[in-house]
Amino acid sequence: MTIILRRTSVALFTAVFAGVLLYLPQPSQASPLPGGTGPAAATSQQDALALRDAQARLNKSQFNGVRVSVENGIATLTGTVKLYIYKEDAQKRTIHAHGVSAVRNLIEVSGPSISDKALQAQLADALSYDRVGYGNAFNAISVSVRDGVVTVGGHARTYVDRDSALDLISTTPGVRDVRGQIEVDPVSIMDDQIRIAVARAIYGFPTLSKYAINPARPIRISVQNGHVELYGVVDSESDKNTAFLRANSVPGVFGVKNYLQVAGESSEARK
Repeated sequence: MTIILRRTSVALFTAVFAGVLLYLPQPSQASPLPGGTGPAAATSQQDALALRDAQARLNKSQFNGVRVSVENGIATLTGTVKLYIYKEDAQKRTIHAHGVSAVRNLIEVSGPSISDKALQAQLADALSYDRVGYGNAFNAISVSVRDGVVTVGGHARTYVDRDSALDLISTTPGVRDVRGQIEVDPVSIMDDQIRIAVARAIYGFPTLSKYAINPARPIRISVQNGHVELYGVVDSESDKNTAFLRANSVPGVFGVKNYLQVAGESSEARK
């Protein structure tokens, strides 16, 4: 009889305990816990911290017209700046903000309105004087402008020369965007020796020495693995041909491409 009573008591206790469990609230795995500690809340907090850091990095007068937002670690920049270099700088500052994994740069440059022709002439003149005294004659950088968008190409002797040209363009009022396509000539002791030898061969010739007088208007010499390219503007077809022959006579030169233009000659005549 005693055994039966004990078994009945255990069964009764088990039934009551199970019934109580049915009425207790069950935690949901799909919803964040109270107090905002779920994945969504954590992401939101990270975005808020990233936004705060990005805003602090953009707390400069040149970025007064810039707005930033952050979602899932991606920062979006909108608004306006006066110079293209400020647009670039805003992106560089934002990408280093803690919690920012990528930047969508939608900033517009609202500088002065300048015609493409005038802007191109201004940039070409400025580039011709850039890096004078640092081997400027060995840079052959071209520039074109369309709707305020500057495409810069050609050859630079070093990365310093290339970056100097891009910085000059980026700080020029009226530039809306920059597409850099400058090729940096390969590093080579042999090419450096050829550059000097070609320069001496050209500028040391009596009828071509005049092109060394104005450091901004030289016959430009680009060398890539022993291959020489000549750029610039000369006074006559004779000077163009003479420069080609002088460059081609230098020992170690594998070939010469002559892109020299004759002053006053139309593009149709050059073809």
